[in-house]
Amino acid sequence: MNTRPPIAAAVALVAALALGTTGSALNGGKADQPFMDAPKGQINKQPMDVVVMSDGFSNLGTKCDGPNRVYVIFHGNDKYGSVTVVPNDPRCTTR
Repeated sequence: MNTRPPIAAAVALVAALALGTTGSALNGGKADQPFMDAPKGQINKQPMDVVVMSDGFSNLGTKCDGPNRVYVIFHGNDKYGSVTVVPNDPRCTTR
């Protein structure tokens, strides 16, 4: 009786499971471990001006952070957006 095919299949199965487990840990690690964030410094909780665009378009938020004006483009709770910074904006004063 030949035992090599079952052993080869078992080794392949173990390897596939190991790779699948490692891949999901790398891909979903942040979502699975929400309290593993980097240390925080100062937190800016000042209000933001929000510009709501017509339906189907991204919205815009803007506020000063020190001497810089920060613009954030977002669309509801979607997973995409963008950030732009205007350094030393004259409308912003340092605190």
